[in-house]
Amino acid sequence: MRRETFLPFARPSIDESTIEDVCESLRSGWITTGPKSIRFENAFRERIGTSYALAVNSATAGLHLAQLALGIGPGDEVITTPMTFVATLNTIVLAGARPVLVDIDPGTFNMDPGRLESAVTPKTKAIVPVHFAGLPVDLDPVSEVAQRHGLAVIEDCAHALGASYKGRAVGSDPGHVSVFSFHPTKNITTGEGGMVCTGLEEVAERVAILRQHGMSKGAWSRYAATGTPHYDVALPGLKYNMMDIQAAIGLGQLSRLDEFNARRASIVERYRSAFSGLDGLILPATPSYEHVHAWHIFTPLLDLDLLDLTRDGFMSLMREANIGTAYHYQAVHLFDFYRKTFGFRPGDFPNAERVSERIVSLPLFPAMTDSDVEDVIEAVTSIVKSHLQRGGKRA
Repeated sequence: MRRETFLPFARPSIDESTIEDVCESLRSGWITTGPKSIRFENAFRERIGTSYALAVNSATAGLHLAQLALGIGPGDEVITTPMTFVATLNTIVLAGARPVLVDIDPGTFNMDPGRLESAVTPKTKAIVPVHFAGLPVDLDPVSEVAQRHGLAVIEDCAHALGASYKGRAVGSDPGHVSVFSFHPTKNITTGEGGMVCTGLEEVAERVAILRQHGMSKGAWSRYAATGTPHYDVALPGLKYNMMDIQAAIGLGQLSRLDEFNARRASIVERYRSAFSGLDGLILPATPSYEHVHAWHIFTPLLDLDLLDLTRDGFMSLMREANIGTAYHYQAVHLFDFYRKTFGFRPGDFPNAERVSERIVSLPLFPAMTDSDVEDVIEAVTSIVKSHLQRGGKRA
C-alpha cells in the first residue's frame, strides 16, 4: 500500500488569525523583541504556573543561559541522560562543564533516577533530566538527590509542554530551572524559539540580562515611546532574545495547546490499540506514578530479535509507502566528538544503546486525519508482519 501524497513525520498547525497577527507585527515596524514578546512571556508564565518566564530564540539558547545563570563553568560536572538531542550535552560543554551520563530506564527511555546517586561527585553542579517524548521524568527522586547534594536541577522540557507530574505542570517547580522548545515539530511552535521558566528570582534576572548582550535594558525598554536610551552592561551576554514575529505565532499557538495535545493523545491511543500484541513492535512503557504525557513524539521500538530488517530498513520501507518517520535519537555518547573528548565507549550505557538501535518515531501531529492514522497503522503492520523471521514470536 502506497499513499498518493507524502505524509510527513510532523507538520505545524498555524491558523489564519495567527498569520494575520504576524502580518500586523510586520506592518507595525516592530519585529524584534517588543510588546508581543512580553505578552507571550506573561501568557506562558500563567499557563505553566511559574514566577518567571523568559522568551529566547531556541531551547538550546535557554539551556545555555540556564547554566550560565547558575554559575556552571570550567571544572564543574553536569549529570544528564544519553537519550536526548545533542543540544542537551552541547550546552553543558559550551558552558565549560563536563557532561556525566546515567543510563535510562529501558521501558520509559527517561533517565533512571536510581542511577543518579552513584554519578554524583564533588565536582557535580547540576542535574539535567530530560522529559523524553513528553513523558515526565520521575522527578521526586531526582529532587531528593539534588537537595541532598546541594545541586541545581535544570529540566529539559523541550518535549513536555502540557505534561504534568503528580498533578503539577511540568516546568512549574519553583526551585528548578525549566526550558521549553518551540521548534516546528514541538507541541506548539514559534518557528524557532524557547522559554526559560523558574521561581528563582536571581536566576531569572541573570537570564534576562545574559540573553541580550548583558545589557540592563532590552530594545523595547530603550526604543519604545516611554523608554530611555541609556543602559549598562552588567555581564558579557549573548544574542538569544525572541522576536515579536515569533511571539505573535506563539500567542496563537499557546491558545490552542489543549486542543493540539488532545488530538496527539487520541492518535497515540489509536496507535496503542492497533499495535498492542503486534509481534516485532515494542510499545513505550507507562510508569506507575501519576502523570499526564504530552506526546511530542510516539516512539515504539522494533524488536530486532524477531525481525529480519534493521530500524533504518524499516524507515526506508515506510518511505516507500509515502510515510515519513524520524530517528529520536542516537545515543549521544556514541557521537564522534563525545567519544574522543570524554572517552565514552560503546557499552557504557547499554539501555540507551539498545533503545537507540531500535527506536523510530511515527507520524504524530494535530492535523493528521483519521485516514492518515489508519494509513500509518496499515503500513507499520504490513511491514512488521512481512519481516518477522520464520517462527518469530515474542516470548
